Amino acid sequence: MIYAHSVTDRPLAEWETLEAHALRVAEAAQARAEAFGGGDVARMLGLLHDLGKAKPAFQRKLEGQRIEVAHSAEGARVLAGMGGFGRALAGIVAGHHGRLPDPDRLKARLATAEDMPLPDWCAIPTPVPPARLGEDSELALYRLQFLVRMLYGVLCDADDRETAAFYAEAEGRTVPERPTILTPPMRASFDAHMDGLGGGGAVNDLRRRVLAHARGVAAEAPGLFTLTVPTGGGKTLTSLGFGLDHALAHGLRRLIFVVPYTSIIEQTADVFRRVLGEDAVLEHHSNADWDGEDETEAEQRRVMGASWDVPVVVTTAVQFFESLHAARKKRCRKLPSLARAVIVLDEAQTMPLPLLRPCLAALRELMEGYGASVVLSTATQPALTKDGGFPGCEALEGAREIAPDPTRLFAALKRVEVRDAGPLDDAALADQIRKADRILTIVDNRRQARALFDAVRGAEGAAHLSTLMVPAHRRAVLANVRARLKDGAPVRLVSTSLIEAGVDVDFPVVLRAAAGIDSVAQAAGRCNREGRLDGPGLVEVFRSEHPAPPAVEQFAAIGRDVLAEGHDDPIGEAAVASYFRRLWDAYGKDALDAAEVGPMRIRGILNAIRKAGPCCPFEQIEAAFRIIPGGERSVIVWDRMWGVTWGASSDTQKTLRFGSAGAVARLVAPHSVNVPWGLWKALRDSGQVAWWMPERFEEQFAVLRTSDLYNADAGLGESGDVGGVF
Repeated sequence: MIYAHSVTDRPLAEWETLEAHALRVAEAAQARAEAFGGGDVARMLGLLHDLGKAKPAFQRKLEGQRIEVAHSAEGARVLAGMGGFGRALAGIVAGHHGRLPDPDRLKARLATAEDMPLPDWCAIPTPVPPARLGEDSELALYRLQFLVRMLYGVLCDADDRETAAFYAEAEGRTVPERPTILTPPMRASFDAHMDGLGGGGAVNDLRRRVLAHARGVAAEAPGLFTLTVPTGGGKTLTSLGFGLDHALAHGLRRLIFVVPYTSIIEQTADVFRRVLGEDAVLEHHSNADWDGEDETEAEQRRVMGASWDVPVVVTTAVQFFESLHAARKKRCRKLPSLARAVIVLDEAQTMPLPLLRPCLAALRELMEGYGASVVLSTATQPALTKDGGFPGCEALEGAREIAPDPTRLFAALKRVEVRDAGPLDDAALADQIRKADRILTIVDNRRQARALFDAVRGAEGAAHLSTLMVPAHRRAVLANVRARLKDGAPVRLVSTSLIEAGVDVDFPVVLRAAAGIDSVAQAAGRCNREGRLDGPGLVEVFRSEHPAPPAVEQFAAIGRDVLAEGHDDPIGEAAVASYFRRLWDAYGKDALDAAEVGPMRIRGILNAIRKAGPCCPFEQIEAAFRIIPGGERSVIVWDRMWGVTWGASSDTQKTLRFGSAGAVARLVAPHSVNVPWGLWKALRDSGQVAWWMPERFEEQFAVLRTSDLYNADAGLGESGDVGGVF
């Protein structure tokens, strides 16, 4: 008898045979891949994935011998021997415990495979690629590597689930059931929630009209949609209502809601939980994730539940788009859940420009090959369609507008006056902030934001918001700001641009450092948001004394050119469309796919995939596709012995000592700061961070060693600390 899994201190009769495991994985993979027509290929991958476990050496390992025996090369070798499509699939089996390999690493892995006969239960036909892969298209090779990555996610998820299920059965444990798809009762919960909101006034009436119109469009066929509504027009709940109706009308399975920044993910997830319940919503971002890679069976069981197999997922653009171009198993497991899903890109204009073309290629593929619907939701539509003038074959097509007559909506929801305030140094800005009772100031530089806050810290209602604050801290600041605004108390908030991405606040006056038209429009969405002022709110755009980052300065320069065109509304639809046309012209096609791939530094993700041919360099693509150059590192803030209000409590720390890596990541998420690589390196080199429990987790969880660098009002860092990196 050949076995796949052993059970400690149990007789062989209770072990899992290789045949039983392969068949279970094959059936699970087939069922998961049926959503995009890949069931037959997925079943074949399931049958082959653990073929190498039949080796005598692996069987001795299961019996307790301390030997290292790889088992993934044998099944991969069978596929590679079929040539053509089979060779493209070989990396899926070879990497099913770690990552999709580059061609050279796959070749080396195949060279280690032993020649093994196929068991009788493992009848393998020659795999046939989908017909659309043979179509004459500039994106043909992109489609192929996308399919390989999707099938890889299917196999990894099926293998992990079935392994976990076997051990749960063997140990007498039950796995709690959770909802996995959108259901009619969830729509009923949404209806009840909306009926209970009530609220009068022109703005609330308009939001209800927008929602009603969007739900009327939901019966249209899956594909591309836009939701063009001025900020404050109720896009979040409208997206949820449309997503529920559209999914139930067409048999789509879930809603994936993609927000631009980690800093607002909690707000959006909380809204959805209030409507649909705790179990229906998954909040998934880098703070709550762990990208460990381990080929042990224990790790295979530990990552159970990372597959986005829930009705509603709220995630970040970084997590979403980087996963679509990933090689690691942990990130690819979730990809099959995107098939036949409603994908809402909130604040779609924030997609990363140097990676925009591969991002659009991925969205096109999800719609054309995997039955998904995509909603571009924003007040400032970034002209990503062919009709809108976007360059490149990846340009989206066939968009249908969800909102009723956006031009009239913008006119009806015009609640602010935008003025050019000219140059203002920090002293003048601080003076204006002190003189105003309720004012929001937004700058693009963290150090400037901190310095401005320090200058006005003594003024009543002074507050600070930054990505260098842990999520629990940001939530508390926003709750206090909203409460004071509601009571009419003074509020003087200084923030980085994170507040522009959907944060629900309402100020009578906003000061915004010069930026692109889209950023100015988003800032304006925090001004007179509810339309309660007698007249329009005031948005003043100023030129800072601090040099802007080059990209921001380019956006601001184009913004100034658009303002000079004399539009009736400087942040209206016509101005935004003109801004993006100018932006695409200024950037050029090559700069919209600018990442350098591999040791040869091939420019462009799409170009690198074309040059590689059928054998994609998956690891090189993953390394190159980084929305935040250099990446970010997470630093945990403890309460222990410090009295830091926003750190993880001593009770949480005790719990963590007995948790898995994934459980630790989730529990510390509200108390962790994501910092850019440069800042992380400065903290590490100056001895300000230490590894937590390295004997268990090695170098996975970094902890701030002293409370001196975390301020209870402003978060991580004092001006000038750690070499001025802050």
